Amino acid sequence: MQEATTPRLETPAGGGAKARVLGQWTAAQFARPGLLEQLRKSLARFGPGAAWDLRGAEQLDHVGAQLLWDHWGGRRPPQLQLLPAHSAVLQRVEQFAAAPPRRERRDWRGRYLALGEAVLEKTNQLRGFVRLTGQLAIDALRLARAPHEGPWRDFSGHLYHIGATALPITALVGFLIGVVLAYLTAKQLRQFGADAYIVNILGVALIRELGPMLAAILVAGRSGSSITAQIGVMRVTDELDAMSVMGISHSFRLVLPRAMALAIAMPLVSVWTTLSALAGGMLAADVSLGITPTYFLNALPEAVQLGNLVLATSKSVVFGLLIALIGCHYGLQVEPNTQSLGRGTTASVVTSITVVILVDALFAVAFQEVGF
Repeated sequence: MQEATTPRLETPAGGGAKARVLGQWTAAQFARPGLLEQLRKSLARFGPGAAWDLRGAEQLDHVGAQLLWDHWGGRRPPQLQLLPAHSAVLQRVEQFAAAPPRRERRDWRGRYLALGEAVLEKTNQLRGFVRLTGQLAIDALRLARAPHEGPWRDFSGHLYHIGATALPITALVGFLIGVVLAYLTAKQLRQFGADAYIVNILGVALIRELGPMLAAILVAGRSGSSITAQIGVMRVTDELDAMSVMGISHSFRLVLPRAMALAIAMPLVSVWTTLSALAGGMLAADVSLGITPTYFLNALPEAVQLGNLVLATSKSVVFGLLIALIGCHYGLQVEPNTQSLGRGTTASVVTSITVVILVDALFAVAFQEVGF
């Protein structure tokens, strides 16, 4: 029964260039391993002038008809015999089948021009980001001179959405990271009898590096994309153009409150994430090495110097400003269509996370003597 439904090609007993299509030519049959490749090899035995007989095919769906249609070169063979049901399927494939777009082959000049275009685009992006940073500094001075004109309602709203609503997810991820890191570290330290040093390793690693960077990556993926989407939707709905007509500054009303909110919320979220990670690490150290939470908490201040806290807080402020500026930059670059909105949101998240990791590495190199 299985052999009878297998799609296959046969040549009549009399020989000649005639192909008999037998079995079930359906997508379900083509999913069997190696069958499609075997059919293509069988199809290659019949050239353009061959006669085709589809009357023996038990089933023929659009996938099977498309396979034959592609082999025929997009036109019916001169001698074709088929049933009415198969003819209807073949007519639909004939009506809606479209030739795949021809791949554009670039010579060395085309590649050179494409490279130059990409460099110019990145340069323009960098120039726009620097301009936005400078405009943010000017707006900050304007706010300092006239605090009563500041967008404080927007600032408080963004502070809540960016900071307070991010606490559950950052706590969960931080706690799990702390547990995993503690278990991996305990396994290595147990071999050397240095169990007590797990407090030093977890304290420095989580407070100085992992806590701030983990919080920044989570906020970049969660709030950075939200900032780009919010401003991008305003572009699509012409709200940005309306603000320009009314003389309202985009940077003062849109960029400044978001940058201030992230600059303040980011260190707090970072501390919250670090505390959650330390709680996870402390629990795992108690289970795996028998180090009690009381000993862990007493040894932690001696293991981690104050400079690590200052460095982590400073990094978090920089991370927050960069995430806000990158999100706003890509949001303002969105064109009035949904495709550009999706492309800008994706670019914002990728760029924010990349910049966070890059800046964290720069901090690690520049301040390697701080906190030790």
